[in-house]
Amino acid sequence: MGKTQQHRIVCNVLVIGTGAAGIRAAIAADEAGCDVVLVGKRTRSDPHTVLAAGGINAALGTVDPQDSWEQHYVDTMREGYGLGDPRAVELLARESPDAVRELESWGCPFARTVEGKLDQRFFGAHKYRRTCYAGDYTGRAIVRTLVSRLMQTDVAVVEQMYIAELLVRDGRCFGAVGFDLSTGDQTVFCADAVVLAGGGHTRIWRRSSSRRDENTGDAMALAFRAGCSLGDMELVQFHPTGMVAPEEWAGTLVTEAVRGEGGYLTNSNGERFMERYDAKRMELSTRDRVALANYSEILAGRGGPHGGVFLDISHRPKDFIIKKLPRMYRQFLESQMLDISRSPMEVAPTAHYSMGGVVVSAETHATDVDGLFAAGEATCGVHGANRLGGNSLAETLVFGRRAGEAAARLSIETDAQVRDRNSIRSALDRLSDVIRPGSEMARPLQRAIRDLMWEHCGVVRSEEPIRAGLTKLASIAATVDQVDVRPSSEGYQDLGVALDLRGSIIAAEATLRSALERRESRGAHQRTDHPGVLGSGQNTRVKSTPDGGMDIQSVPVPKATEGLPDWEAGDELLVTGRLLE
Repeated sequence: MGKTQQHRIVCNVLVIGTGAAGIRAAIAADEAGCDVVLVGKRTRSDPHTVLAAGGINAALGTVDPQDSWEQHYVDTMREGYGLGDPRAVELLARESPDAVRELESWGCPFARTVEGKLDQRFFGAHKYRRTCYAGDYTGRAIVRTLVSRLMQTDVAVVEQMYIAELLVRDGRCFGAVGFDLSTGDQTVFCADAVVLAGGGHTRIWRRSSSRRDENTGDAMALAFRAGCSLGDMELVQFHPTGMVAPEEWAGTLVTEAVRGEGGYLTNSNGERFMERYDAKRMELSTRDRVALANYSEILAGRGGPHGGVFLDISHRPKDFIIKKLPRMYRQFLESQMLDISRSPMEVAPTAHYSMGGVVVSAETHATDVDGLFAAGEATCGVHGANRLGGNSLAETLVFGRRAGEAAARLSIETDAQVRDRNSIRSALDRLSDVIRPGSEMARPLQRAIRDLMWEHCGVVRSEEPIRAGLTKLASIAATVDQVDVRPSSEGYQDLGVALDLRGSIIAAEATLRSALERRESRGAHQRTDHPGVLGSGQNTRVKSTPDGGMDIQSVPVPKATEGLPDWEAGDELLVTGRLLE
């Protein structure tokens, strides 16, 4: 490899992450009149957002006129078991209709009713049909629309750029340091304000719906090392149905539409076991309950040859399956040569969505660090203990815009920004120091983390396994300085993997310690040694200590704005619609 170069880019607002939240933040900051740079590890057309298939929530009332933002608020708070920040949930419910209308005006190809209105369908635990969609590729349609809009702005986009460290001096973030994944060239980004939108940490579990080298927890680790607090890291949504074979496909989603269209779940004894876990809703129960049921059946020894349960849609006509579930039909043919119109699929829970993350204010999504904002799956606040399906895409748009606008305001109000040379030099030195021969390889260590998180902090948890997981994680952390990192003819991907590993260790420790702190079973967090729910609920918070450790605390959930509906009142919601991711 040739000698690398160093570059410097100066801007008003730096946005890290080219998913929907990052692109929307960049557009908002540009519209406010700022000079904006958007950076991402992947190309702007292929971020993690494209995997979101099912839809985006907005109380438009085009199909069910009685729907309202208040009902959306109630559904979200209830599905989150009361752990969501009420103000953040309120803003999401109030502003998602305008966000969807904006996307529509930008050309997003949402499905329409015969009258030409935006169509809306049911998602699980919604009282009314409020989910807009574009076939089974809603996330990809939204990204394409945002990218098209982005190309009409003056935002500078830097792709294949790995951000290794945020630059902070005296509690103020003034930029970041990154490197090109192909050339290794290092770049110092200096900015008045930074928006972090780098995704979650679901890839640190053995079975994950995330793609390779995505959602490794690196965004959360960037913020934590910069001085931010992390919140509710233990609250991770496990999608009930992920593929279990072949190995390279393990964790890939099997859409909830299979169950929505009449699919049955059975164990190796042929029993429709959901009768034991939710006899009223059966396969149309909420994600946390179905995931727990699947996991429990597997744990009890009633799983299949690959350690899963069976999802069967073969009782439906083949033409119906191909029309309603074309993606799933192709997916199993391509991966297993399995015809789902004839044979059941073997599935198991898969880590799907990070409901915890960087602690931010509801209004602006500002973090604990001055000048640093965050948005999207990297943050906590909206989803509580269980995400309401369809809310994640709405969150990226509503709070991506808010974070971008807030960052732009800060930049406009800033007369002078300190750019500390020593901080920059130290960050560049730390990045260069990672490149060296060693006795360990990053990929096997990543796998070890994924295994330990699955075994010690998976769908079902208890104190002894969690503590054992912390011990194993400490052993892995002790080896990171021996990881072999050398540039090759294929570029600097090994350096990115090594940094992903370091970020995953921080995210995993925060998750394990937070899981230990939450001594109850609520939503996606199930403790066999603490099966009950404790009161109205609290949020967990993780802060760094002067010696580099972690301090874990429980804090009360923020109070709701006066006048908001009482989400705890009334009967339990009936799930009457189809479930999709």
